[in-house]
Amino acid sequence: MTALPILPLVRPNPPKLVTVVIALALIVVGLSVTVFPLDFVNTALDLVQSYLGTSIEVTTEIGWLFLLAGDALLVAGSLLPGI
Repeated sequence: MTALPILPLVRPNPPKLVTVVIALALIVVGLSVTVFPLDFVNTALDLVQSYLGTSIEVTTEIGWLFLLAGDALLVAGSLLPGI
């Protein structure tokens, strides 16, 4: 019995380290905003916003989007070569 290849051209690869670091940063910020607040994440967000000169309020909806983006980035990094 042989398996029918559903996606024969897609071969999972390990994502690059930059992709993993960005995805983990998005996931940690998303978790800090939605589930439980982490003081070091809030401090880092304040530092980044003061460096960039912005004052964007990170809401719960943005936290959920960060969680989704982090997971999607990990999946894209493992399925698409070069990411």
